[in-house]
Amino acid sequence: MSGKTEAIVPRAFIFRRLHSLLGLWLVIYLVEHLLVNSQAALWIGDDGAGFVRLVNLIQGIPYLQVVEIILLGVPIAVHGVWGVKYLLTSKANSRSGDGSRPALPEYGRNRAYTWQRISSWVLLVGIILHVAQMRFWDEPIKVMRNNQRGYAVKLNFDEGLYTLAARLGVLLLNQQEIAVLQQQITKDKEASFFDSGSSASQSVPYDPQRDALKSSAMADEEEARWILALGKMRLKDTQVVAVAKSPGAAILLTTRDTFKNPIMGIFYTVFVLAAGFHAFNGLWIFLNTWGAILSLRSQKSIVNVCWMAMAVLVFFGLAAIWGSYWINLRN
Repeated sequence: MSGKTEAIVPRAFIFRRLHSLLGLWLVIYLVEHLLVNSQAALWIGDDGAGFVRLVNLIQGIPYLQVVEIILLGVPIAVHGVWGVKYLLTSKANSRSGDGSRPALPEYGRNRAYTWQRISSWVLLVGIILHVAQMRFWDEPIKVMRNNQRGYAVKLNFDEGLYTLAARLGVLLLNQQEIAVLQQQITKDKEASFFDSGSSASQSVPYDPQRDALKSSAMADEEEARWILALGKMRLKDTQVVAVAKSPGAAILLTTRDTFKNPIMGIFYTVFVLAAGFHAFNGLWIFLNTWGAILSLRSQKSIVNVCWMAMAVLVFFGLAAIWGSYWINLRN
């Protein structure tokens, strides 16, 4: 015998610690995310200027999609997959039963354990739907107009939208207006074709006026492309397209459009409540698991701190949901 002993760390232990660390990272992101969203509601009368500024800053990060996949997609996937395993193997003991298993509903930590699992199911469904909405269904379409990039989103019409769009410098077009622009483009192309004649293929000396006309024709072609792109969005009679100069303004209007629907407001309210509880109960578990709070006194104190932090964070989230349209951006 060599006399050497090899310490083998169980794989389950490693994954549990990784799950815990990634959970802490996601708590930090959740705080940042809800603070940014609250800027669309809390500063009444500024038309979401803070929200637009912060979103533009985030959207300006180089290789943003790669950064999101690495810093958000991978942590959420790993934390979620391991969390699903917990969900399928865990057994809550905070409710009284038929006596076949322990039931200790009088202990607060047992109740917290149960709600941590319930909130996990809410988050599993909510995150999938939230990402699908914001990254696919309502993602702004990039268009070029007047040599500048624009961001087009589809919105449900309401009277206050036009006054808000005017203050934000956003162009609004309904399906009839887009159709008129498309018809005008067709007429302009036909007129340009017949006016050009057969001289276009001939070699002619330099003519500044002719080059200016070419530049104008290129601008017209660019104009045609963005109008055709808007035509492909297939609006309903109750919808309009908003073309904003910045991604922040476009996403602000999408946020407003989402939260003016009471059903979506209720869905996101449940989502935020589940996220707030899961995050800060998970933070308490993290501190306990990693030995940061060993005494019973410190554990009870940190529970109260986590409850207060959860209340503040949920306030920011609910403010964004019920304040963006109904208070700050309705007109």
